Amino acid sequence: MIEYPKMPPKQPPKSVVREGAERTAKELGLWLTHDPAIFRDPDSGYYYIYCTGAICQRSRDLIHWEMVGKVVEKPPLESAEWAGSDDIWAPDIVKVGKEYRLYCSNSTWGVRQSCIFLAVSDSPEGPFVPRGCVLKTSDKLPVNAIDANIITDVDTGEMYMVYGSFWGGCHVLKLDKETGLAAEEGVGTSLACRPAWMSGGIEGPYMIYNPDTKYYYLFVSYASLKTDYNIRVGRSRTIMGPFLDYNGRKLTEAEDADNTIGLLEFGGYRWNEGTPYMAPGHNSVLRDTDGSWYLVCHIRELNFAGTPEPSTMQVRKLYWMPDGWPVVSAEPYAGEREQRIPAEELFGYYERISFVPSLPQGIMHAVPMKLDASGYYECCSIQGEWSYDGTWLSIGYGPNRETARVSAAWDAERDVPTIILSGKREDGICFWAKKVGTLS
Repeated sequence: MIEYPKMPPKQPPKSVVREGAERTAKELGLWLTHDPAIFRDPDSGYYYIYCTGAICQRSRDLIHWEMVGKVVEKPPLESAEWAGSDDIWAPDIVKVGKEYRLYCSNSTWGVRQSCIFLAVSDSPEGPFVPRGCVLKTSDKLPVNAIDANIITDVDTGEMYMVYGSFWGGCHVLKLDKETGLAAEEGVGTSLACRPAWMSGGIEGPYMIYNPDTKYYYLFVSYASLKTDYNIRVGRSRTIMGPFLDYNGRKLTEAEDADNTIGLLEFGGYRWNEGTPYMAPGHNSVLRDTDGSWYLVCHIRELNFAGTPEPSTMQVRKLYWMPDGWPVVSAEPYAGEREQRIPAEELFGYYERISFVPSLPQGIMHAVPMKLDASGYYECCSIQGEWSYDGTWLSIGYGPNRETARVSAAWDAERDVPTIILSGKREDGICFWAKKVGTLS
């Protein structure tokens, strides 16, 4: 018997955001959660999210969140005077010994006069006290010192800071492990960039190491956070790169005429029912103590009308394909557990979304799909066959082959439990599908 997750808590209505700032954290829920960095504290077992504004929230289950509050009062004076602002963006946390280190961005919109500073605490809930500036940039440099993420070399134990936004793209800078500050002069080494005619749109780098594949994976956000943000990934055997995408192209290639560099994990999407979304990005990734992986990002409800659209947060499971590439779950996490789904539960009608790179990266719409009991596969005018080994679903049509992880999940759009597929085609096109009906 399948164990389906229960209905997760509902978001408060978006009107609480529209009505102004004089609202409690409980009333806002996850609205205005932006640039979320996920962290699991090994001492307390709490999951923490740190986001723009130096705001911290915590959870026991990645589903129910409670507000901790602002954990950094203000940037250090050196940083604030350099950036001309007290704004704190996109914190990222790492624990070194008994010390919690929070790397924060201090900047203003659309400029390179920025600073990444380090604040420290003996608690993940702060308060964090600024220690000093790690990196300062100006328009005389090709990079922007925001969006820090910390990664440790599994072989040497050395620490690095990945950072960057637009202009010269994303870089990596070596850190002094004792102080947490920069261990080298300059701006570091380039890891990923975008063509200038795309506004140089790339930011929010987040690097992880998977001990099972022995690769480092660099997640980045392409395009504009207000419209066509989308999450892509490349991988490398070393922190310094080069990071290659699924088709072997470097994330540092200066030209990308068809917007296909980087494995597109997901972007804006619309199922046939429920709320459509746009601009998922600035993600972080967690490998939990039980071996499960999660991707956390901010996202917005679809709105191309030109009016401001508040961000919210999604947590999704991350699955590793047999070829060592990650795919993101087709539905937000609701507490689903790993289990074997009987083959007969897969028979039925589905909706399917394929994340195909485009110029610009548009909203991907669901189309009809069917898995017949005979092993027949159908998606619009495509006919093929499918098979299932208890974990992975295989689909073949013409010369194309696809593999998908089968899971029990909560259908966030239809408010019912369902079966989902989270997969990838052999040419690197990721896709989602969810069951919406049974065969007659």
